[in-house]
Amino acid sequence: MRHALTLSLLAALLGGCASHSPQDYNGIWINQAAIDAASKGTSLRQALQDNGPALEWKVNVAAAQASYSNGFELAEGRLEMKPDGPWSVAFDGGQNESLSLDGKELVQAASPTSPEQHFQRPKQPAPTDAPSGTSFEQALYKAYLGGDWKVVEGPGQGGVAHFRADGSLDGLAGLDRYALCLAGDCASMSGEFDSLWLERAQQGRPWIFKRTGDRLEIFQALNQAQAGDMPDLRPGSRQWLLERD
Repeated sequence: MRHALTLSLLAALLGGCASHSPQDYNGIWINQAAIDAASKGTSLRQALQDNGPALEWKVNVAAAQASYSNGFELAEGRLEMKPDGPWSVAFDGGQNESLSLDGKELVQAASPTSPEQHFQRPKQPAPTDAPSGTSFEQALYKAYLGGDWKVVEGPGQGGVAHFRADGSLDGLAGLDRYALCLAGDCASMSGEFDSLWLERAQQGRPWIFKRTGDRLEIFQALNQAQAGDMPDLRPGSRQWLLERD
């Protein structure tokens, strides 16, 4: 009798470990694999393409809603919760995605529109009223451009630049804001090249950059398109060379 009771308790414990309450799905999940790939110091565009397209999920169980950001657009869907098996997210236009939990990861199953992707809780989530995608963006900025960057060549030579997680910037020729191009029109305009936006007092323009390990080169963005066509940006002369300590 005692042996049977022990087996029953063990089965209950194992069953509890394998199941997840609806609340476990709630909140923000970021594509840490894309961040880890980018932080190695290679092409940002390639890291996002290899590990995307979804960069951040936000799940609201009470409202039966789930949305994801690809760094440019926000897709909002209706969440269908199931007692067992993956949950379904239905989007306008007939797109459907399946979500499940694997330990501490949210898993987006492979579908006709995307490969299987894994997401984790952000260590420092953005405020709840922040735009969707902010948690991923801030985690990426910190991993990809965080730290002290010595200005080896270019305006401000000899100084130290800081690209902060909130998009603020100091130490680079009076510039005060930056934004990495993740997807959308800016990606279409720069093609295979990585690009970012640099500005001062809300006035700025795009630049092409290349990061190799702890070396960052920023080039002028030259438009090779004809008048009236979408810009076709290519790297021009190098404006800055930075090295991270």
